[in-house]
Amino acid sequence: MWIMAAGAVIGGLDRLFGGKLGLGGKFEEGFLYLGPTALSMAGIICLAPLLSAGLQGSVAPLCRYIGVDPAILGGLLAIDMGGYQLSVDLAQDPLIGAYTGIVVAAIFGCTITFTIPMGIGIIDSEDRPLFAKGILLGLAAMPVALVTGGLLCGLSPKSILFQNLPIVFLAVLFLLGIWKIPEHMIRGFSIFASCIRFLITVGLILGAVQYMTGFAILPGIAPLEDAMKVVSSIGIVMLGSLPVSEILQRILRRPFSWAGRKVGINDASVAGLLIGTVSVIPALTMLHQMDTRGKVVNVAFLVSAASALAAHLGFTMGTEPQLAVPLLAAKWIGGIAGALLALAVTRPKKVSTSAGAEEDADSSSLCADKAASL
Repeated sequence: MWIMAAGAVIGGLDRLFGGKLGLGGKFEEGFLYLGPTALSMAGIICLAPLLSAGLQGSVAPLCRYIGVDPAILGGLLAIDMGGYQLSVDLAQDPLIGAYTGIVVAAIFGCTITFTIPMGIGIIDSEDRPLFAKGILLGLAAMPVALVTGGLLCGLSPKSILFQNLPIVFLAVLFLLGIWKIPEHMIRGFSIFASCIRFLITVGLILGAVQYMTGFAILPGIAPLEDAMKVVSSIGIVMLGSLPVSEILQRILRRPFSWAGRKVGINDASVAGLLIGTVSVIPALTMLHQMDTRGKVVNVAFLVSAASALAAHLGFTMGTEPQLAVPLLAAKWIGGIAGALLALAVTRPKKVSTSAGAEEDADSSSLCADKAASL
């Protein structure tokens, strides 16, 4: 938090003196994110008590029967889209609830409810096979992140593996689906994301009416002002985290660019890795600028590492600050594992000796083996 506070001071001072360092704009973005953040999460926070009550009477008994804490159900939603609230409300063990709501929801939940649906809507259609392959490899590396986060939260290896059985089972199903029927899976993720957006909007309507009139259309929902407190805490942390992440990007850009050339990805791919740790959307919008190998590496990295230094860190600081280190370690280690796995199964660009021009050796193999690999 002291580091984030220093970032807020540096960014704020730069804004006061005209933004010559380019950090004042990042300082402003902390509050500019408040609107989109509130739209994406406030409504589902309002509905969280009702969703929790519904799951308590339906799926939670099955979880308890097989010995799994029902908190794991919250891991199906993104950390800032109700995943944390559901995990805490459903948890039998508060530690497992916090771990699931912060670490699992920030990795698996974020991938299912945000990264995949958002990616489908942003990327070009010709990049979808590469996007699907990156998601597949990122999910394959995801257990590394979940185990790392669990150990740092204080859970035993046995507890981590057992409690994550439903998540691993679903991940395997998604892997098979993306491999065998990618188009159907992508369509299914889009429908699921639309359902989440529908619930979010309904929650906002109900919360707004209750706040302004005092009349509860649907008794039992959480007050909208409570949801906005969580949103505000994220914005406050991002006042500092966004300038800090910008400074880190500048420091790391040169060594990362050198490393990118060594492993065979272009500069846009390297930049995507740095940007993705702050926000998923700009990383996905620049996917078309990356080479084939870089596209797969970036998407595999995003499965675990997406938004680590901005929204997810801000949310954790506002709810479970003692889990900030487990969160960052899990997301970074999982992201690196996914990127390394992607590097291992793709090939770098080769230079043609006859013409002296670069050709992407991986793209032809991907087209030829599409049916088998995707």
